[in-house]
Amino acid sequence: MIRTGGGIVVAMKRSITQLERIKDELPAAERRLFERYYRVDTVTGRLRVPEGMRPWIEKNFGILEAVTEQRIVKVTNRLTLEGVLFNGLRASRPMAVADGDSVEETVVKSSGDPFCRPESDTTEDTFGRIRGEYCITASNVAKYDGYHGIVIFDEHHPLKFDAERIADYFKTAWEWGEKAHQEDPESRYFFLMWNCLWKSGASIVHGHAQMTLSRGMHYAKAEALRRVWERYKREYEGACYFWDLYAVHQSLGLAWEQEGVKGMAHLTPVKEKEVLLVAAELGEPLYRQVYRVLDGYRRMGVRSFNLAVYVPPIAEVEEDWEGFPVVVRLVDRGDLESRTADVGAMELYAASVISSDPFRVVEFLK
Repeated sequence: MIRTGGGIVVAMKRSITQLERIKDELPAAERRLFERYYRVDTVTGRLRVPEGMRPWIEKNFGILEAVTEQRIVKVTNRLTLEGVLFNGLRASRPMAVADGDSVEETVVKSSGDPFCRPESDTTEDTFGRIRGEYCITASNVAKYDGYHGIVIFDEHHPLKFDAERIADYFKTAWEWGEKAHQEDPESRYFFLMWNCLWKSGASIVHGHAQMTLSRGMHYAKAEALRRVWERYKREYEGACYFWDLYAVHQSLGLAWEQEGVKGMAHLTPVKEKEVLLVAAELGEPLYRQVYRVLDGYRRMGVRSFNLAVYVPPIAEVEEDWEGFPVVVRLVDRGDLESRTADVGAMELYAASVISSDPFRVVEFLK
C-alpha cells in the first residue's frame, strides 16, 4: 500500500518481482504454510552497455535501466523440487520469425488431412471407435504405449471450440479408457493430453487430443506427484497437498474457485502462463473450468498450448490413490511464428526460465 499526498491509500499492483515482500507481509499462519512449500531467492543481474548498443537496447527493451539492473526471482517448490527463474525482461528479447504462411493460412491449407476423414484414413483400436457428439477416436499409428488413442475433433481448426465441445472431448476420451480397460483389465492408468499446434509438439494441425492406458504403474511424473501427495498426507496428519497448495496461492491472490474446482496461476510453472485446475473428480464443473482457462488463453493471444490430466487409476491398484484429486495442467507454448524454441537446456536439466508474471495471468483469468 502507498499513501498519496492527500492521504488516500492506494493498493500497489502485485508483481512476481515483489514476491519476497508479499510473502513477508502475509499473516503468520499463511506465511508458515507458504514457507513449507516454497523457497524464494531474489537477485539483481547487472551489466554494462557499450555506447553503440544504446539505440538497440532502447528499441527492444525500452529504457536503458531495464537492462543494466534486472531483478530476477527464483522460486523453488521444496516438496516437488519444481523450480523457476522469473525475469519479465526476457519477454522482450528479439526473436527470429519464420518465413512462409501465417498461422491461419497454414490451418486453412491443412484442411483435407487424414483427420478430416477419420473413419477411412485413420486406424482404429481393436475394440473399435468411440463416437462422441463432436469427435471420434482413432488408434495412434506410432504408439508410445500399448493403448494409445486419439480423440479427433470434428472441427478442423484446433482453436475453434466451446464449453460443450471441450466436455465432449473429455467424456469421449474417458469412455475410450473404459473400453481399453475392459479389453485388458491389467491396463489401469489413464492419461489425457492435448497438444495444440506445432509449438506444443503436435505433428498434425487438425484439432485432436491423445490418451493412453498403461500397465504396471503410472507415468513417472504422475507417480512422483502421487508420492509427494502421499508423503504430505502422512507428515501433516491427513492434510492434502493440493488443497494446501491452493491455500498458499489463494493467500497471494493467485487462485480462484468455481463450482468446487480450484484454479491457480502456478507459482512454479513448467513454462509460460501455467494454470493448475484441481477437482475432486472428472465432471461438468471441471470441464467448464478447462474451457474457461482455454478461452482466457485465446483472449490473451495464446495459440499453442499443452494440456495434461492426472487422474486416479481406472481400477484398483496396489499403491495408495485414495483421495487423490483430478489435476489438470495447462501451459502456453509461445509464439507460433517464432523460430526460437521455448524449451532449452535450462528447462531440461536445471529450472524453467519464465517471462510471464503469474499475477498478470490470474488478473486476466479471474
